[in-house]
Amino acid sequence: MRTITLGPSGTYSHRAASALSESVEFTESVTAIVEAVADGEYDRGVIPIENSIEGSVTESLDALADSDVAVVAEIITPIRHGLMAQSEDFDLVASHAQALAQCRSYLEDHYPDADLEAVASTARGVEHAREDSTVAAIAHPDNAGEELTVLAEDIQDRNSNATRFFAIADPQTRSIEGGNTSLIVYPNVDYPGLLLELLEPFADRDVNLSRLESRPSGERLGDYVFHIDVEAGLYEQRLQDALDEIEELASEGWVRRLGSYDTRHVVE
Repeated sequence: MRTITLGPSGTYSHRAASALSESVEFTESVTAIVEAVADGEYDRGVIPIENSIEGSVTESLDALADSDVAVVAEIITPIRHGLMAQSEDFDLVASHAQALAQCRSYLEDHYPDADLEAVASTARGVEHAREDSTVAAIAHPDNAGEELTVLAEDIQDRNSNATRFFAIADPQTRSIEGGNTSLIVYPNVDYPGLLLELLEPFADRDVNLSRLESRPSGERLGDYVFHIDVEAGLYEQRLQDALDEIEELASEGWVRRLGSYDTRHVVE
């Protein structure tokens, strides 16, 4: 099974993807991952969806709204950030923007004068640190190898730091089995009480929402797409009935059932 995720080798996305497949290839764009799976170039894609500190990954949400793919699993991996460099004499810290944000307090306390540079991935930051003695990286400590010294471990602002990833696949593999379901709703209308009307079918049937997020549709200012995760499977009649009502409310737009799935955990 060919799987594509954010690279290069050693990223947290790579760790998540390795839970699904031994054959993992890399790109540096979430949008490229989703498009490659939608076009049938890869069997699976693994993309970050949400971090427990920094929240949702908006590029992933937008890419899912723009392409027709299925979500077939979610993978949750703990995030353990380490600071690594050739020596303690560095001027710049390079890592993914989310990693820098997740370690904000540590960096402000210990290296307030260091410059910060956001790069495509944590692994890319490690590559920079290997090439330049004035650069430190933030990544999983296992990435240090022999070239870098781990100066500090577990520098994330909260020990509960974890990232949730989606495994995506061809829409024909969409499943109705699983304890969780992800949906995208584009009403293409706007009036007072619309959001309440979209939520009531879930509440009326005791379907718990685990995430609700709006993203600009790109069609016009103030027009939104809603990303919804629920703790129920598409096989359940209560969820089917709720979605029937929501599809009527969104008759001017569309509802995409990304699929039902179960959760896998990557253990450190």
